[in-house]
Amino acid sequence: MIVDIPEDKDPIAYVWGEMVPGIGPAAAGFSLAVYAHTTLGLREFEAARLRIAQLNGCAFCLDWRTERDGEKVEDGFLDALAEWRTTDAFDERTRLAAEYAERYALDHHGLDEEFWARMTTRYSQAEIVELSMCIGSWWAFGRLNRVLGLDTACVLPGAGRSPAGERRREK
Repeated sequence: MIVDIPEDKDPIAYVWGEMVPGIGPAAAGFSLAVYAHTTLGLREFEAARLRIAQLNGCAFCLDWRTERDGEKVEDGFLDALAEWRTTDAFDERTRLAAEYAERYALDHHGLDEEFWARMTTRYSQAEIVELSMCIGSWWAFGRLNRVLGLDTACVLPGAGRSPAGERRREK
């Protein structure tokens, strides 16, 4: 971690709350809102979230899976995501979510009419806005946590410590 964290403080709560009390809690609220209020299907949600995690290199986000009503994406989903262009494990909405996440992060100027034509045949305008906000949250806050070295200390409510973080701390 590049930020000095007092021994008695949780790194995430300290950085996101105490260090920047005018910004951090609002950012945390937005970050949590994308999980609490999404209307997107679990597979497209996770395809976009995990593709951003791959691009950010966020240890926690790569290890953690969103759970809804006791359901998570299948084992092997992350491996299939590495091959999102060619895998037969994804339907078109899931593949488009992965593509959009990647292009949003790496080539937002290249989002052309051809892409939007494909996207608007599978997603409503409201879903596109929602997915854009989710991706923006993951890109910004996952990148922030990775850059500051907080990604191994990250905890989402009810999720417990990151397995990657525990492995890194054991070394």
